[in-house]
Amino acid sequence: MKIEFVEIQNFRKLKSCHVAFSGKETIFIGANNSGKTSATHALILFLKQSCRKEIATTDLTLSNWHTINKIGTTWIECGKPEDLDLSIEQWLPVLPSIDIWLDVDTSEIHYVSHLIPTLSWTGGKLGVRLCFEPKKKGKSRIEELYKEFKKVFNSAAETASKNKNGGKIKLSLWPQSLKEFLEKEKRLHRYFAVNSYLLDPSQLVMPVDGVAKPQNLPEDSLRLDFEPFEGLFKIDIINAQRGFSDPNTSTSDSPGAGNTVGSLTTQLRSYFDKHLNPSEQPNEDDIEALIAIENATNEFDKKLKSSFSSAISELEDLGYPGFSDPQITLTSKVNPIDGLNHDSAVQFNVTNSDATSGQSPLSLPEKYNGLGYRNLISMVFKLIRFRDEWMRKGKAGKVLDNGDFIIEPLHLVLIEEPEAHLHAQVQQVFINKAYAVLRNHGDLEESEKLSTQMVVSTHSSHIAHEIDFGCLRYFRRRPADKKNNVPCATVVNLSTTFGEKDDTSKFATRYLRTTHCDLFFADAAILVEGSAERMLVPHFIKQRPVLDSLYITVLEIGGSHAHRLKPLVEDLGLVTLVVTDIDSIEEKKTAKVKPERDKKYRSGNNTLKSWLPKIKDLDGLLDLAEDKKISENSLVRVAYQCPINVSLTDGGEKEEAIPYTFEDALVLSNIQLFKNMNKSNGLIKKMSAALSKTSLSEATKEMFDALDKTKKKAEMALELLYLREPKELTPPAYISEGLDWLQEKLKNKDQDYLESDDNKCGGEE
Repeated sequence: MKIEFVEIQNFRKLKSCHVAFSGKETIFIGANNSGKTSATHALILFLKQSCRKEIATTDLTLSNWHTINKIGTTWIECGKPEDLDLSIEQWLPVLPSIDIWLDVDTSEIHYVSHLIPTLSWTGGKLGVRLCFEPKKKGKSRIEELYKEFKKVFNSAAETASKNKNGGKIKLSLWPQSLKEFLEKEKRLHRYFAVNSYLLDPSQLVMPVDGVAKPQNLPEDSLRLDFEPFEGLFKIDIINAQRGFSDPNTSTSDSPGAGNTVGSLTTQLRSYFDKHLNPSEQPNEDDIEALIAIENATNEFDKKLKSSFSSAISELEDLGYPGFSDPQITLTSKVNPIDGLNHDSAVQFNVTNSDATSGQSPLSLPEKYNGLGYRNLISMVFKLIRFRDEWMRKGKAGKVLDNGDFIIEPLHLVLIEEPEAHLHAQVQQVFINKAYAVLRNHGDLEESEKLSTQMVVSTHSSHIAHEIDFGCLRYFRRRPADKKNNVPCATVVNLSTTFGEKDDTSKFATRYLRTTHCDLFFADAAILVEGSAERMLVPHFIKQRPVLDSLYITVLEIGGSHAHRLKPLVEDLGLVTLVVTDIDSIEEKKTAKVKPERDKKYRSGNNTLKSWLPKIKDLDGLLDLAEDKKISENSLVRVAYQCPINVSLTDGGEKEEAIPYTFEDALVLSNIQLFKNMNKSNGLIKKMSAALSKTSLSEATKEMFDALDKTKKKAEMALELLYLREPKELTPPAYISEGLDWLQEKLKNKDQDYLESDDNKCGGEE
């Protein structure tokens, strides 16, 4: 049994998204504020019964409050309560829910008999909807909500109308809206709760473009009067916020309580108490330990009696205790768990012990060790504890809190941002070992009946780098498209992007592994031609405040290969600028030529020919309008060398020049600067010498020849960074235009809510 996918509706930015789970590891990736944490919290809040009371008004998709507040306004304005629609149905489209779809084999029918919707079910998918909706206790609580809200609202309005300031000071009393009413004093949970319903596999509709199409429940659907996943799932959580400075830190599964895993000492103490304590449910393996404890207790009692005899005698000389008073006797109790109940129970040796010297190793308490190392050990140990609790290892197998001895067939482990406090290599160690730790048990290694699924949300490209790309789920931000709406997220299953093992998918996979997968976490991407652009374009970005404040990843891909990332860029929906070279070649040959008009030259650049703008004629590329360099979905723009008007001398008449590549375009954009660098070395010196020619045509020809004969273009960029402040350089026009377009596209990236004049509700996503 496994979770095949979940569909989340109306939860924060997840308006309606489909998240497919892999059989073992599923990794949530994406840029900041894309919905990864929202998806993890939705799983925690709905699946973990103890966390459901923490669903808050801010967990509802922000734009839906416009609809809910309109319901409240209708209630206030209606003069005839009998005409009001107080049904639950009008609420369901805007309240959060999550559909859990399981893949169940017919051999596991005994686990899921209570979830089978029809007698015709023969194995496969089973679905359950968990919906946060108005409570149903005999009569719907909506009518009670209506009466209380209207009473409180009218009372506040009446009080405000008695304002003695003559209207000069506007008085806004609580509540101004239904949202304000529900978020105070836990009223939300007074009227709403999580209910569950069975779904019909025959009505399942798979998503289009990552947007889920959850089925509508029939009006006569009966809510389940039992917990649908009781005995099916064991759910364990490692939250993002972990604290190690306080050894007494408590542990909680709550996604929003600032929870921690506590110190390693605390975890070891808990593990010992639950699985190893010989005083609890002793067996024959505990006999020796119990005898040792008993002997230690007796010896200590003797020592106590002799040590305190003098002091107790003094008390007796005072006449106390008297004839009728009990005599003072000291006894001890040795509890094994007390041996771990101190801050230095866990120590790290800093020197090796020498058995022949008889000296103990030097060691320090755990709080003196680095956070990263402690975090790694702590998380791995917690995974061990999760596994052993699931498998009822040790004492946990004898006495269970609920008296249930059946092991759940599915263990779901949710981990938020494991990279906290871990450097890159340790992040990779953790993600490579985590799932193996969860399965490191004799009854699990080869078992097909007991499944483990691990879900990790991360901002780390190093973690994404180590995982098979088929396990990656990319959260793609969708901008707000109309008034009273918010940006939402859809989820891209990268197993489909990389599913076909053709040359393109193999190249993309290998290339991304080389670049540490920065593409998956960026606000935008710039694909550049070579190493010179990769070194200098980041400095050009710094000249634009909007771009400099965002996470822009610059990837060196080369003009002949950039188009191979087209399927990935389109799937991710990532705003992308492709900076490439025009690569002019002869009409019927592939020989490089200096770009000129009206020579029937072509471009040899595969990106320009097969991706954008799909033109190979050089003259057509040189005269192309700016809007033709942008993709149909407006998310990708290509930038290549374009004609510029320059003069070799100050005040001279400007002429048209057509650069061949980035380097000569940079020189032509900074003529005076390069003229003054005639004492430099290598390619810079050749470029400076070319600028001393009497005509622009001669200068560009000499620069072309120099570029054609050298392979050391990166050295030119390095020399420039050494000799000049990057801010002194003027970017080539085609790059400036591309960066201007990118900045304009990203300018409103953080506008989370498109507000209309009649709606001013707040909230967070």
